[in-house]
Amino acid sequence: MSEHNRNNAAPEECTHDCSTCSANCGSREAKNESFLAAANKNSRVKKVIGVVSGKGGVGKSFVTVNLATQMQKKGYQCAILDADITGPSIPKALGVKGPARGNDDGIWPIESSKGIRVMSINLLLDEEESPVIWRGPVIAGTVKQFWTDVCWGDVDYMFVDMPPGTGDVPLTVFQSLPVDGIVIVTSPQDLVSMVVAKAVNMAKMMNVPILGIVENYSYFRCPDCGGVHAVFGESRIEEVAAHHVLPVLAKLPIDPDAAKVVDMGLAEQLEVHELDGAVARIEAALPVAK
Repeated sequence: MSEHNRNNAAPEECTHDCSTCSANCGSREAKNESFLAAANKNSRVKKVIGVVSGKGGVGKSFVTVNLATQMQKKGYQCAILDADITGPSIPKALGVKGPARGNDDGIWPIESSKGIRVMSINLLLDEEESPVIWRGPVIAGTVKQFWTDVCWGDVDYMFVDMPPGTGDVPLTVFQSLPVDGIVIVTSPQDLVSMVVAKAVNMAKMMNVPILGIVENYSYFRCPDCGGVHAVFGESRIEEVAAHHVLPVLAKLPIDPDAAKVVDMGLAEQLEVHELDGAVARIEAALPVAK
């Protein structure tokens, strides 16, 4: 078999469900135009932004919540689709609780105190602490339903809080939702170059624009002396970003007080001005009329 035919042949155990497969086969090419799922008839979402990370524990949900909050404060109608099914933290950070209600038209998102519309698996469970023990295709299908079955209404910017890595769910989001751009979140550790590279390469493979990189846990400012300490090592984010020709959108500090506010469900009270550059980048790259 030629190299071209090998690359385009369907796997022997093909399920013909391209949304849960990364193989570059003939079936994928034939179906390429049909990947995008239709939004709920009661949804009018102007821009979709994925917030991604190559590994867990970098504060991706914190960035997602605060980007949505900053944009909401500027007069945009924002929403968060919590695609991190097995580790949902968005409802907790925003202090929203279910159950979400629905009717024949679909499911209605829960609104935060400031009006951010949210859908998360925790808003559909009887107990928010119940574990979600599902296999990948089921999880990916649920995320897709958050797009097709939820009545989002008029939304200027929807932020999709992705699970870490490059597995089934990010693939489903990139293929099924009209993602206009992504923000990559990372932290200043030795793995950063490899982790960012994985996220960048997946976005390029899926033809999704990258808006830039946010480095979280970048430093700690001592409240007593004002000294700045690189707890996780000196940042190399500028070097990594330059390698991929991407802008650094923000460098966020370790802030125990902010963590307490989020744990209390009051994330919308925070003023994370370090993200002002990221907000400006989103407005410039993906403008919408208020």
